Amino acid sequence: MKENIMGTKPMAPLLLGMAFPIMISMLVQALYNVVDSIFVARLSDAALTAVSFAYPVQMLTISVSVGTSIGVNALLSRRLGEGDRKAADRVAHNGLLLMVASWAVFAVFGLFFSELFFSFFTKNPEVAQGGAAYLRICLVFSLGMFLQICLERLIQVTGKTIYQMASQLTGAVINIILDPILIFGMFGMPKMGVAGAAAATVIGQWIGCCVCLWLNLRHNNEVKLRISALRFDLPTVKSIYSVGLPSIIMQSISSVMTFGMNFILAGFSETAVSVLGIYFKLQNFVFMPGFGLTSALVPIVGYNYGAAKKQRILACTKIAMISITVIMIFGTALFQLFPGQLLALFNDGGDLARIGEPALRIISLSFVFAGIAIVLSSLFQALGEGLHSLLMSAFRQLVLILPIAWLLSLPGNVNLVWYSFLIAEAVSLCFALTLFRRSYNTKIKYLGGV
Repeated sequence: MKENIMGTKPMAPLLLGMAFPIMISMLVQALYNVVDSIFVARLSDAALTAVSFAYPVQMLTISVSVGTSIGVNALLSRRLGEGDRKAADRVAHNGLLLMVASWAVFAVFGLFFSELFFSFFTKNPEVAQGGAAYLRICLVFSLGMFLQICLERLIQVTGKTIYQMASQLTGAVINIILDPILIFGMFGMPKMGVAGAAAATVIGQWIGCCVCLWLNLRHNNEVKLRISALRFDLPTVKSIYSVGLPSIIMQSISSVMTFGMNFILAGFSETAVSVLGIYFKLQNFVFMPGFGLTSALVPIVGYNYGAAKKQRILACTKIAMISITVIMIFGTALFQLFPGQLLALFNDGGDLARIGEPALRIISLSFVFAGIAIVLSSLFQALGEGLHSLLMSAFRQLVLILPIAWLLSLPGNVNLVWYSFLIAEAVSLCFALTLFRRSYNTKIKYLGGV
């Protein structure tokens, strides 16, 4: 049997070739997230604030789906590296079932608890009502997003990431087209406002899901999907979550951090909350290419770890480190030189610019530290050391960012709060390098092969 290209192809063209389509598709994902907020901001400041308050819950759904799929991807890559096709198929089918179960939990929350969620953050009825409608639609109809993310990871292990790009681009383009139509009621459609933005999002996700399912059935020769094989296998589920659960918790911590930051910033103004929401949308243009790079790194390292090829693991990690540093330097320059122009996409001048320009400049100083840490975290996941990634994330966002942000908020100067990101990223990178040294000595150093 011919060996998978992840075990034979020269590393630089392999990693960058796999990463490039993912990076492009993730940039488009970032674009439609920004476009979403730009159109919503045209409705009113309250509408933009509502979407900003809903953002942590959306992050939580993504955290669960991406975290689970990381467990699926890492385990699937190792099984393929070991040559066990039957076990690989079992991993794929259990991953899809876990996605359906995860969606059901969020659908119940969205259906019954959306209003209660917004009551904790605001007394503004326009913010509360618009936000609850937006959140309910995004959660109840999110199954398409859950399945799409898992299906993309299944086709990713073949090395044909062009198909993943096709799926994500399709969903993103549909979303961008539908946003103004459903938000403002164009071409005879009813004016749905904030709810229209949510509807455009879930329609795009479902269409992207259908495209990715078709691509898997037609072009994925590594994994064979069959309805008859959709049954839970407890040992496989445990193995998926041995990597996936720490990753879910790790990524969910971002939602907890954002909840906390929203509470801290709400003590200054709702505009400060909107600035944080805008920052998260804008920073996706910098971080999404980095995540695309590490999305390619995980199956490559996982495959070569299963095949005991030490030098290929090290080469992949080195190339990823260099590439993400270049991306982050470019992102830092963008935020330093053009913060006003970036914010003007959402609102011209006023409090948004006064609070937002220093925020973008200060937070962007942390990008290089964050990029290197992202590569290390993905490396840990690929090696089955999901706990290390969890420790990194918890240390950065709960032990560092939130307490530091609260302390820096006490003098009453909102600009000081943004320095919590820079301090946390620098300190947590030192922690990540310590964990990497341990993982290298226990997992990589004595691997055989070439």
